[in-house]
Amino acid sequence: MTSFTLAAALVLSACSTTSPDVVQRGDAQRLSQVQDATVLSSRPVTVDGSQSGVGGVAGGVAGAVAGSSVGGRREGAIVGVIGAVAGAVIGNAIERSSTREDALEIIVQLRNGERRAIIQAKGAEAFNSGDPVVLVTTGGKTRVTRAPAIVPGSNG
Repeated sequence: MTSFTLAAALVLSACSTTSPDVVQRGDAQRLSQVQDATVLSSRPVTVDGSQSGVGGVAGGVAGAVAGSSVGGRREGAIVGVIGAVAGAVIGNAIERSSTREDALEIIVQLRNGERRAIIQAKGAEAFNSGDPVVLVTTGGKTRVTRAPAIVPGSNG
């Protein structure tokens, strides 16, 4: 049962995403601010993983149960405590590693000349210097996406 708990915690923590291609349910049907910009540069970065404590708790429980089954009553208690501590440390490390994301740092220049830097998870789009983009801000979070092509003479 504890192995299942650990596996479930790790799967659930891996489901969280900051992908620019995934819109959170709370952001659907919300009005967003859109700003035109031009990409100045883009470089790969890594967003460090999170440590919510779920991995540590699940690992600690699994370690305690596994350790307490060793030897007699006294030895089992001692090994159970050691197992809980080791399991918590390992669980935290696994959670942090599994929630780490490859991302991009995109530096843009707005039409008014101001510059902005946005870090977002890698998505389906690649950004090169000079690319026209839009910054979409919803609920305090901003993502970068390619600017839609404007066809001369169309009324949108």
